Amino acid sequence: MRWLNHSRPTLLLALSVLTLAAGALARHTGAVDLVRYLWGLGVVANGLASAVTMIRSLRRRQLGVDVLALLSMSVALLSGEVLVAAIIALMLASGGALEHFAQSRAHRQMTALLARAPTHATRFEDGQWRQVDLDAIRAGDRLLVRPGDAVPVDGTLVMPAELDESTLTGESATRHRAVPDAVQSGVLNAGASFEMVARASAANSTFSGIVRMVGTALTERSAPARMADRYAVAFVGFTLLLAGASWWMSGDARRGLSVLVVATPCPLLLAVPVAIASGMSRCAMRGILIKEGGALERLAQADTLLIDKTGTLTSGCARLADMECDPRFRPETVLGLAGSLAQASSHTSARAIARAARDQGIALQSPDAVTETAGAGIDGRIGQHVLSIGSACHVLGSAGVPAWSKEFAKRIGYDGASPVFVGVDGALAAVLHLVDSPRPETPRALRLLREAGLRRQAMLTGDSRDAAEAMGALLGITEVHARLSPAEKLAAVRRACADGKVVMVGDGINDAPALAVADVGVSLGAHGAAASAEAADIVLLVDRLDRLVVALGIAHRTRRIALHSVALGIGLSLTAMLAATLGWLPPLAGAVLQEVIDVLAIANALRALTAGANEAAPRLPKSDAQRLIAEHAELAPVMNRVRTTADELAHLRRDQVKCALQALHQALTELVVPHERRDDTQRYPDIARLLGGDDPLAAMSGMHREIFRMVALLGRIIADMPANGPNALTIRQLQRLLYGLDALMRLHCAQEDELYYA
Repeated sequence: MRWLNHSRPTLLLALSVLTLAAGALARHTGAVDLVRYLWGLGVVANGLASAVTMIRSLRRRQLGVDVLALLSMSVALLSGEVLVAAIIALMLASGGALEHFAQSRAHRQMTALLARAPTHATRFEDGQWRQVDLDAIRAGDRLLVRPGDAVPVDGTLVMPAELDESTLTGESATRHRAVPDAVQSGVLNAGASFEMVARASAANSTFSGIVRMVGTALTERSAPARMADRYAVAFVGFTLLLAGASWWMSGDARRGLSVLVVATPCPLLLAVPVAIASGMSRCAMRGILIKEGGALERLAQADTLLIDKTGTLTSGCARLADMECDPRFRPETVLGLAGSLAQASSHTSARAIARAARDQGIALQSPDAVTETAGAGIDGRIGQHVLSIGSACHVLGSAGVPAWSKEFAKRIGYDGASPVFVGVDGALAAVLHLVDSPRPETPRALRLLREAGLRRQAMLTGDSRDAAEAMGALLGITEVHARLSPAEKLAAVRRACADGKVVMVGDGINDAPALAVADVGVSLGAHGAAASAEAADIVLLVDRLDRLVVALGIAHRTRRIALHSVALGIGLSLTAMLAATLGWLPPLAGAVLQEVIDVLAIANALRALTAGANEAAPRLPKSDAQRLIAEHAELAPVMNRVRTTADELAHLRRDQVKCALQALHQALTELVVPHERRDDTQRYPDIARLLGGDDPLAAMSGMHREIFRMVALLGRIIADMPANGPNALTIRQLQRLLYGLDALMRLHCAQEDELYYA
């Protein structure tokens, strides 16, 4: 029965074509009595299908979308125009088949990943590997993933792995994952067998969450289709009035029939849902899951972007840069306790703390009595100690910050970060400085989103105001709302929704209420079990903010194509209706003409399946971009050395300064300068061809020349330096030069990273 319902549009089209052709053949051979029965068979089949659809719509208190087609077929039959009725039936069947094709394409793209769904797992138990059902997997189980197998549940690697993540991300490149990276269920093992430890059951893993979201998307009825129904009501009334007036003024019932025939509103009823389904399919190809068609249309109309900071604007891969401890505690002891508790949380800061403890070789313990407050912190017990990790308010309550930590916390704020406080047994034990840099694609993505219509951009975060404003200044976001609880985030989104169409982007549990309330909620990343992904309307399976730019471009293009298709179809239909009213278009010619109009309108709507101009633009191969960015990472120690040397100049003995500068200059001339020359002469020409225009990288090349000049100047100053070292004036000059060189190189590398990502 399900197969029959799924195949109904195709069967109806085939029946319409066969009966129309068979009737024409019977007419040609002189079997006149058989002609009416053959054509009537196709008409009755399509009429019954239309009647069923109309009855279902009326039960939902909506006018049936096929009412005009059903009416025109009925009038044609009663008037003896069986061929006209058969052509109308063919028109209706072909429109339904085209809509079915678009929807099936969208469903197929969204469910393509389900074909690789893991069905079992290999678990280590009783000293050997055993194959078990997915439902038997629990957190902490030791699992083996063989070559070509899908990762069964979310987990943590205990040995390196080569993974094909295209199932989730849409990107076909194989990625190397190291220990102890997290791995998501549903990705494929593209290398040798590896072991992992399960972090969640199958039901709570990424893949199961995506399956649930795909199921929701497939059962939703498109909001644009309901909007088309409402437009159809007005169109039906206008058509009936015009047909009746034409009949009354001419006294010829055939004129009224002609108006009904050419007025069948397939372009209005089908063009919008066909375009929306095609746009959803296009998004699915790019790793963007649209749960229902209305979200795509609302995205195209949005003018406001509200965005979370941690894990959304930033990379979500924080690292421990520094820590300040109460003199009564040893740093490694506090880090071990904090890392043990942090294991129980999936928050970015918690993962960074646990990773830092493991990197220092500290053995972590299992936490007990863990409670987590979204947006504030986590509490629990480690052995005999009661721990709290999080914001100052969460850890200290109403108590003030101790004197030993005030200056350190203030410096963290100056650096654009939020201090993380660690309390042990009710007393503040340490303050941690965690660094979480902006995503490389974030600045460009925000600029493109602003150009695409999201002109109001605001950051909503639970971080401190200093950290939020520093990040906002770095990314060009002038509207910053800091220290927000989840309830305050929700209130901010509701206020913004009163002023316009709002897109809210987030990735954490505390973002879920705001995502649910926004006109369009967007969850970043394929965290299928997370509340944010469940609450969002759109899930970016590729963990990059610039995929929202792609989604917005597809949404705008889809809506534009839908409106053009409607305008084309209805414009031609109205012209044909006028011709029919004046008697220039008989019913049979009108039926054929309307079939052509419908096909044109719906075929135009199907253009939303194809790539737009921006999507089809040439790109730098991903492997090349990753290699160039990796080269910048290799240069990081040299760049750090420039700043460190500048800081140390005033404290070194005069006879030590020249040696330190010579070592630095050698590193710059052997590593940095050759790298920049290769970029300028070998890589920039290729990238310039991709960008187009006249010398698009002129400013970037100018920065290369300035780096060369400053390195050469440093060499001349060193060469002129006396053996006993420079005087105080020369040291100040050298510090200015080195600080300037440091700032220039960091800015230049950041710009190149953004360019390569783009």
